[in-house]
Amino acid sequence: MTVPQILAELGGVSRRTFYRWRELGYGPAAFKLPNGELRVFRSDFATWLRQLEAAA
Repeated sequence: MTVPQILAELGGVSRRTFYRWRELGYGPAAFKLPNGELRVFRSDFATWLRQLEAAA
């Protein structure tokens, strides 16, 4: 998933907030492409969301 796809799934979270979560270690597992763009596997994103729901 691309960052814009993730933000759309999260429904209004800003790009800055997403990157801040990553800086703090709260975001989903991601990897960088050679061009510097981030990608997240959909399965990692789903796992991350389930963990957030369980913690709430």
